[in-house]
Amino acid sequence: MFREMRRSKQLLTPEECKAILARRSSGVLALSGDDDYPYAVPLNYAYLEEKIIFHCAAAGHKIDAIARNPKASFCVIDADRVIPEKYTTAYRSVIIFGRIRILTDTQEKREAIEKLAVKFFPDDTAEGREAEIQKYYERLCMLELSIDHMTGKEGLELLGQRGGSAD
Repeated sequence: MFREMRRSKQLLTPEECKAILARRSSGVLALSGDDDYPYAVPLNYAYLEEKIIFHCAAAGHKIDAIARNPKASFCVIDADRVIPEKYTTAYRSVIIFGRIRILTDTQEKREAIEKLAVKFFPDDTAEGREAEIQKYYERLCMLELSIDHMTGKEGLELLGQRGGSAD
């Protein structure tokens, strides 16, 4: 169902992909938008328990697109350094394919926003996070992307730095 990576020697391991997802905080979510145009939107996220969680407004383009088709793709860039003299880029990224659901259960929604708050404000007190969550909770929507397929790839420049080869 999902394509295999053509340059398999540049493929990151599942553990490397998960490490990237854990350390990064933003990516681009791609959905099937209005009139079948792709709709790609940058979002903050948290990677937890083999799922990606996002927050957003309870209405808008994302919500309409998800209601029509819950299939999605999500891309996180871990490295992106242009090397002009070599006409190349040192890059590393992860792409996820999965299905999004809107968290409607109060407990699931609450747990998701708390996990997201801890990721982005780890040094705040529980009371501080709670106060911030309460300001927006009623109009907040939480999304969960279940991962069906995940791949990661790094460019030849980074692969060479790790002692690998694309030959």
